[in-house]
Amino acid sequence: MHSPHDPYVRVRDAREHNLKGVDVDVPRDVVAVFTGVSGSGKSSLAFGTVYAEAQRRYFESVAPYARRLIHQVGAPKVGEITGLPPAVSLQQRRAAPTSRSSVGTVTNLSNSLRMLFSRAGDYPPGAERLDSDAFSPNTAAGACPECHGLGRVHRTTEELLVPDPALSIRDGAIAAWPGAWQGKNLRDVLDALGHDVDRPWRELPAAEREWILFTDEQPVVTVHPVRDAGRIQRPYQGTYTSARRYVMKTFSDSRSATLRAKAERFLTSAPCPVCGGGRLRPESLAVTVGGRTIAELAALPLTELAGLLPADGETAKMLTGDLVSRITPVVELGLGYLSLDRSTPTLSAGELQRLRLATQLRSGLFGVVYVLDEPSAGLHPADTEALLTVLARLKAAGNSVFVVEHHLEVMRGADWIVDVGPLAGEHGGHVLYSGPVAGLAEVAGSATARHLFDRSPAPARRVRTPRDRVTVGPVSRHNLRGVRAEFPLGVLTAVTGVSGSGKSTLVGEITGDLPGVGRLVSVDQRPIGRTPRSNLATYTGLFDVVRKVFAATDEARERGYGVGRFSFNVPGGRCETCQGEGFVSVELLFLPSTYAPCPDCGGARYNPGTLEVAYRGRNIAGVLDLTVEEAAEFFADTPAVARSLAALLDVGLGYLRLGQPATELSGGEAQRIKLASELQRGRRSHTLYLLDEPTTGLHPADVEVLMRQLHGLVDAGHTVVVVEHDMSVVAGADHVIDLGPGGGDAGGRIVAAGPPGEVARASGSATAPYLERALDGGTRR
Repeated sequence: MHSPHDPYVRVRDAREHNLKGVDVDVPRDVVAVFTGVSGSGKSSLAFGTVYAEAQRRYFESVAPYARRLIHQVGAPKVGEITGLPPAVSLQQRRAAPTSRSSVGTVTNLSNSLRMLFSRAGDYPPGAERLDSDAFSPNTAAGACPECHGLGRVHRTTEELLVPDPALSIRDGAIAAWPGAWQGKNLRDVLDALGHDVDRPWRELPAAEREWILFTDEQPVVTVHPVRDAGRIQRPYQGTYTSARRYVMKTFSDSRSATLRAKAERFLTSAPCPVCGGGRLRPESLAVTVGGRTIAELAALPLTELAGLLPADGETAKMLTGDLVSRITPVVELGLGYLSLDRSTPTLSAGELQRLRLATQLRSGLFGVVYVLDEPSAGLHPADTEALLTVLARLKAAGNSVFVVEHHLEVMRGADWIVDVGPLAGEHGGHVLYSGPVAGLAEVAGSATARHLFDRSPAPARRVRTPRDRVTVGPVSRHNLRGVRAEFPLGVLTAVTGVSGSGKSTLVGEITGDLPGVGRLVSVDQRPIGRTPRSNLATYTGLFDVVRKVFAATDEARERGYGVGRFSFNVPGGRCETCQGEGFVSVELLFLPSTYAPCPDCGGARYNPGTLEVAYRGRNIAGVLDLTVEEAAEFFADTPAVARSLAALLDVGLGYLRLGQPATELSGGEAQRIKLASELQRGRRSHTLYLLDEPTTGLHPADVEVLMRQLHGLVDAGHTVVVVEHDMSVVAGADHVIDLGPGGGDAGGRIVAAGPPGEVARASGSATAPYLERALDGGTRR
């Protein structure tokens, strides 16, 4: 029996995902790094087991109603865990993006700034004091009534709604209307209302055109549809909706990203004429602090904001002190270039997690385990030291910090390391080592040890000669001011610089219209889907071939099952309880909703009839459960499937299951799936590939695999441009464009450009010293 003051978290017989009955002891009150190649099982141990068990125990202590809900979610597969304190998880999964969520709301800094304006702001003579809510664009008390607190208004015009006025309404003049039955219904309703739907749009009277497009009236009329041959269509009551009303409603209410994007094509966006983009009511914007409105202060970089806050008067001094103490950890984590009004969807996953981490430093919690998911993601090496300082402060406050991480500098700065492996998926799931960092050097089978203790110089590589150049700019956007850049063709270019220096902005200016680009493929880290319905197999298209294979079996033919029967997206073969998702959403009231396996199909997605059809001894759910590596063997003689799987293996994703829901994939995995989808199409004419931090979430051993693919693309005559912080990747590039020297207003210009050896010697570059070390065989990452 362990003492209640056991200084270790002791895990016994952990079997979550690919873990093979793992036993491991990790000390409390340390910074412990969990590492291993991608898919080795480190996240299953840190998040799927340790954090999940701490969360389950918390739920067990709350109301019986909540406990009943939790039982639907299930407990982690583990024998027992002792010595486990309460846990706080900071993962990189993003919440549903909303334009109202911002840096200020995530960090609670907006609350403090609003309080400062409410209590210590300069009010116009005679104006009464406003509550802090009046300074929030997200409340009825504060939001500008014209734009509802969004700062921009969306309008539409006849030219946008009717791009070709030579067409008649029947021929589709009103391009903004929906297709299929809904569009036909609106045309039939107009016809029934007495409008000429066969006359060219431009010949209709102006007043009539205005009413059809912009009226807010919704008249109801009896429609007598034209009879199709052999079909009886009865009269029905049809309601008219104008084109503007339809577009605005779709844009504001639709949950479908595709429908919203289509509606957005028919809208123009402009700053709100009432608040001028300030998002607040006039009386709120009349209050100032230091001569500036709250909207003006919220638009400043945090480093600048901290220096402008007043220190006059007791109240102002106290509120300013609170604000500055909250801003300090955000700046320490290299995010001082962000402004409070920067919207959350425009942040990278790494930026978002570091903002949450900065907030935790102010929470005052102690005695808890913080479980962090790659806090170094998206961090320039210059900012890594600040991250280590922050982790050390969380530890000094009396907490345990468990970090899932691939960054070698974070490993070196840890007190304890847990290395999981040796390989990914079925070939992983073992703890190779758990102990002080130096001891890992003795572990022969560890891929981590090979990179962590390797001090040999980067292999000498001949820099390729470009065959031409693409010129971008001058670009004046965000913090870039008239920047011109040359991207050489036929080589691998790395774009570097500290967070917020303007890398993504500059690379975003490369378009397919530029002379010399040819075909452009942009591979970003956005999710391949937002629900469990989207997965690896559906995204790459290989599932279409798999369904044909099942439909061609004798059993399927006898039963009359076509290809559609084996889709989990349409009624017929799918389980109707979960509608083919395999999961049901469990609402937890006071906590975020979560997914639990479907009680009827147990996560298989299909109904019993479909699951009775087998191909080579496996039903369709069994095939979705295969890893990419296993599936490559299973479908070795089906060329169309084998080609897709080979591309996934080539980018190091052999450990993923075919049916792995998109919601379980990291940003780095999603990006490599997109890259594999592109690679499987075969080489075409010259293509320029743009990749945004492709090594995020990758172990150094996996970085080598990925870079082999990217160098292979260049050797085949293509061009690759990567935005990257990993110095081992930058050292192996042909050309480097370094932006900076700082972030935000302190960045936005090209500090150095040229071969890696040349950039490593550039003065005034934050990247140069780290690149030089990588070239000389110091720390690579």
